[in-house]
Amino acid sequence: MPLLRFDLIEGRTAEQVATLLDAAHDAMLEAFRVPARDRYQLVYQHPAEQTRIEDTGLDIPRTRDVMIVSVTTRPRTREEKQAFYRLLTEKLQERCGTAPSDVMVNFVTNTDDDWSFGYGEAQFLTGKL
Repeated sequence: MPLLRFDLIEGRTAEQVATLLDAAHDAMLEAFRVPARDRYQLVYQHPAEQTRIEDTGLDIPRTRDVMIVSVTTRPRTREEKQAFYRLLTEKLQERCGTAPSDVMVNFVTNTDDDWSFGYGEAQFLTGKL
């Protein structure tokens, strides 16, 4: 936890996706200081003609590498979120060649009641986490 969902335009190889996921995980580890095995990532690839990711009038250039990264998480501080935005774009640019202008991020915040990691238990509530 956090749960990261990546919405991409289809066409990336398995190796490219693996590199992207590793870069994002490293950014999350550094920004949120969570355990290394706190890794929950889902990738969805969409046909280009079924994808529109614009810029809310900010004149941000987009390419076929554009992605939306949705982060579902317990509450994070403003500083943690800003660090994640910066680290994610830096690592994706360095390792994947993804322009920072092609990375859109949104946070969905929830509480400890909203997580079960298995066995029908809410581990944050039971004290196991």
